[in-house]
Amino acid sequence: MVFYSEKVMDHFANPRNVGEIKDADGVGEIGNPVCGDMMIFYIKVKDNKVKDIKFKTFGCGAAIAVSSMISEMALGKTVDEVLKITNDDVAKALGGLPPNKLHCSNLGADALHKAVQDYKKIKIF
Repeated sequence: MVFYSEKVMDHFANPRNVGEIKDADGVGEIGNPVCGDMMIFYIKVKDNKVKDIKFKTFGCGAAIAVSSMISEMALGKTVDEVLKITNDDVAKALGGLPPNKLHCSNLGADALHKAVQDYKKIKIF
C-alpha cells in the first residue's frame, strides 16, 4: 500500500494550472517509458518571469501532484530561479513522496527545465 501526504492528495485531486498554452514561449516534454508517465509544460514569459504556466500530465497520481506543485513553484519566478528548482525541492514541497515515486519529481523538474531551455533557445534569435 502506498501512502501519500495530504499535500500530494490535494494536488492530485485538485491539480492547479492544468491545460495548454497555444502560443507558449517555451515547451518542455519528457516521458518515462518504464512507468509510462509523460509530462508537458508550457510557459509564458514576460520581463524574464514566468507569467503563465500550464501542464498536461499522463500518469500516476504522484506525477499529477508533482506537475501541479511545480507549476505553482515556478509561477512568478525568473527563468533562472525556475532552473534552480530541483526534484528534491518538489518532493519536500509535497511533504515527501514514497521512494518508488521519487522518479516522478525528477520528471517534473526535468520537463520544466526543458521548457525554460526551449524559451531561451527561441529568445536568442
